[in-house]
Amino acid sequence: MALKNESVQAMTKSGLGRKSRGFKLSGLKRYVAMLCLLIGVSANAMANSAAEMFEQFVQTFSAATGVFEQSVLDDKGQASQMQSGEFSFQRPGKFRWSVLKPHEQLIISDGRVIQQYDPDLRQTTIRQVDAAMGSSPAALLFGEKPLQDAFQLSSLPDEGGMIWLRATPFKADAGLNRVDIGMKEGIPAQLLIQDGFGQTTRIELSRIRAQSEFPAETFVFKSPVGTDVIEMP
Repeated sequence: MALKNESVQAMTKSGLGRKSRGFKLSGLKRYVAMLCLLIGVSANAMANSAAEMFEQFVQTFSAATGVFEQSVLDDKGQASQMQSGEFSFQRPGKFRWSVLKPHEQLIISDGRVIQQYDPDLRQTTIRQVDAAMGSSPAALLFGEKPLQDAFQLSSLPDEGGMIWLRATPFKADAGLNRVDIGMKEGIPAQLLIQDGFGQTTRIELSRIRAQSEFPAETFVFKSPVGTDVIEMP
């Protein structure tokens, strides 16, 4: 059951309420990871280049869809606890992160609140966007604030055909040590998220397509009858 919480806790970095099952993590603010993309970095040339790519991505993709694959890496870099699904977003702050395999789970934001729905537990947890996003991967991918507002930026060597940038939050948090962002052809292709316990979550993004708009109901969620709803401060 620990597997089912990975995408939630990798994309947001402090709790939407319940603890992960069988795994030590700090909760909702640590994810989808995905998602404060902008510019104005005072780092070296490579960091500026990656930041400029990120800025261009934000300007070009105000709304988009894509798919993801997520896994947890052990100390030898071997992947386990695999998940996959699809996502959509519309700035500022609206996104839908749907885990489809191996177990369904949904994280959805209407720009005001973020809801995490677990159909197996029949439970929805709700938290205000400002409290849940912060300096998280979700803020990186789906937010609108400048990257340098919440993160210290540094360059990393090119690897795997990607230009890499490291984002370290100014405010220490047990749920998030750093996020390494791999840019490929002007689009974020991979995130490596290291939490406060030294565990690394890898999120691979693909098939990202710009979209002009979404139906209003795309980012709205109403818990099914009989669901336990928990509202967090």
